[in-house]
Amino acid sequence: MKKIDGTPKTIRELFTGVKYTIHYYQREYQWQTKQVQELLDDLSEEFFEFYSEEDERGKVLDYGHYFMGSIVLTADDNAIIDGQQRLTSLTLLLIYLYHHLEDEEERAEVLQLIYSKKAGTKTFNIHVPEMPERYNVMNALLQDEYMDVSKQAETIRNIYNRYHEMAAMMNDMFKEYKKEALDIFKDWLIDNVDFIRIVAQTEQDAHKIFVSMNDRGLSLTPTEMLKGYLLSKIESDSIRQQANELWKKRILELKIIGKEEESDFIKNWIRSQFAETIRERKKNALPGDFDIIGTAFHKWVREHNTQMKLIKSKDYEDFILKKFDKFSQIYIELKKYAATLTKGFEYVFFNANRNFTLQFQLILAAIDPEETKEVSDQKIKLVSCFLDLYFTRRIFNYKTVDYSSIVYNVFMLSKKIRRKPLPELLDTLRKEIIEMEFQLETIDDFRLNGWTIRYMLHILSRVTDYTETQSGMTSNFANYINREIKNPYDIEHIICDHHDWFVNDYKEKDDFDKHRNKFGGLLILPMDKNRSLNDLTFDKKLPIYFGENLLAKSLNQDCYKNNPQFKRFYEGENLNFKSYNNFDKKALLERQELYEELAKKIWGIEKLGEQLN
Repeated sequence: MKKIDGTPKTIRELFTGVKYTIHYYQREYQWQTKQVQELLDDLSEEFFEFYSEEDERGKVLDYGHYFMGSIVLTADDNAIIDGQQRLTSLTLLLIYLYHHLEDEEERAEVLQLIYSKKAGTKTFNIHVPEMPERYNVMNALLQDEYMDVSKQAETIRNIYNRYHEMAAMMNDMFKEYKKEALDIFKDWLIDNVDFIRIVAQTEQDAHKIFVSMNDRGLSLTPTEMLKGYLLSKIESDSIRQQANELWKKRILELKIIGKEEESDFIKNWIRSQFAETIRERKKNALPGDFDIIGTAFHKWVREHNTQMKLIKSKDYEDFILKKFDKFSQIYIELKKYAATLTKGFEYVFFNANRNFTLQFQLILAAIDPEETKEVSDQKIKLVSCFLDLYFTRRIFNYKTVDYSSIVYNVFMLSKKIRRKPLPELLDTLRKEIIEMEFQLETIDDFRLNGWTIRYMLHILSRVTDYTETQSGMTSNFANYINREIKNPYDIEHIICDHHDWFVNDYKEKDDFDKHRNKFGGLLILPMDKNRSLNDLTFDKKLPIYFGENLLAKSLNQDCYKNNPQFKRFYEGENLNFKSYNNFDKKALLERQELYEELAKKIWGIEKLGEQLN
């Protein structure tokens, strides 16, 4: 291998006048909510360790630096071999700053780190000519424009969704600080956050460096260090061997599920059962148990062994052979329920479909290591049902459900339900729903827009699936929300996008758009059917609707012939299902009321008690 060049670089130096490429065979941009949250937590924790609202702007020059690790590049075309995820995420953070800084000079300073123009052509700092759709999504974010990414490649969906999650997290982090704090954070980010840029002379050398850095290191992981600590406290050789074998077996099972699942499980378990504090939502707040466990759980356990009642050898034996055994088994089951719709545990799947990762912590908090599997299973059903109600009610009320906005409340609730007996658990969760400010009566204003589009397919699929299963049909929900099948389902507007066809009902275009996007004016259809109906009038759509799911069929009068189970369902539940020859404004508002009544049945508080029947 030829000589390599490694030099420290700030973000300003990395992104000023430099273009990076990504070869076609490189993996997609894969960061999820968790990785973005960890990045922002690390950056903000370091920044706020130095920042004070009394600081003058120039004081930032004395703030400490934060090391982001190394990136590996090729010398010939500046291709990123290692570091794409971090560099892309930092570009998204720069786009957020561009939109939220008030001074035009400050915005211009950030803008030149995001893209440059040459001969009238704009290129972003990470330039992938073979993927024009990447340019499109970055440009949409830079222009603050809505983009439907549901049919796009994984990279595009992840970039778009992670940006909007990042924006919500940043808004939450800086909401209690004066606006100048963001200016100073910008200064610190671009000049005090450092990388080591490693440049190899050939692509082959670059990959050798990457492998050496990632595969040959002998550093123990936090999971391995925790195991070593726990085993060292067990006095009996035979019991220690038994505990070691159990630990290895279960960690292997977790690794089969996913690369980081063993550490994710331990974080969720320790947080759910033992953490007492979390960083308060105010400026200059210090990290709590929750935050420290997220970054160094092995150290936290060693320092809090008394709090965890780990005193004698027998305590450590039981901790692995009983508690670790039980909680890891439950976590593995939860991951299976999250991946596959399982009878009795549907709510775990529903929550996972909406990327609600906090459900694992909250469910584990309710588990008592001494209880039977039957009781634990009932708690899983109860807590996952509660979360579905909680999550959906917030969406219906246009309240954010991003990780950063609800993690504090979920943690406080984790402490409240920790190891509660079933009757007390039900009472506690029922009170939480009753006391929520988010009720279901606001659905009459629920509609499709740039924010709700992330959740609308799931909600419409739930309404469709409920209508069908209550009418004696087999559940098709998993298929409705599956984006990997050949012809996935899309959101269908019953009213076509032709204002001039509906001027008698809607004088103004804005009023037409508002009503057209109402909840009751939407369905789900396979993508090919959805696209074929774009410019058809309602009477032409009706025969096609009749060949689709029951919610779509119900618009057609033929649905009400020879369909006894459907009739028993809607008459028994007093639901105003009816057919229409013309879908005018009156029909739309009736349909909106019908969807509201269906939502109350799907997400009503009585669903909690049903989990214990």
